[in-house]
Amino acid sequence: MKTGIPVIIIGISMFSVGLVLFYSIELGQTDPVLRFIKNIGTFVGISGMGVTLAGILLYLINKNESTIKESFDV
Repeated sequence: MKTGIPVIIIGISMFSVGLVLFYSIELGQTDPVLRFIKNIGTFVGISGMGVTLAGILLYLINKNESTIKESFDV
């Protein structure tokens, strides 16, 4: 089963949600709840980058390679 593509999609969506959470809160907020939401956005965005990279690596590892035909006929 190809698991790379769904993991890539999940990672991209995590990164997008992290961007929205991070940039929807203005800089310099003193309210602890808003700062917590901004920090969660940072964590989710960075985690999304890692999940996307893992999905790309899974996709590349599981890709079917063509067989090498060794022909030594001269």
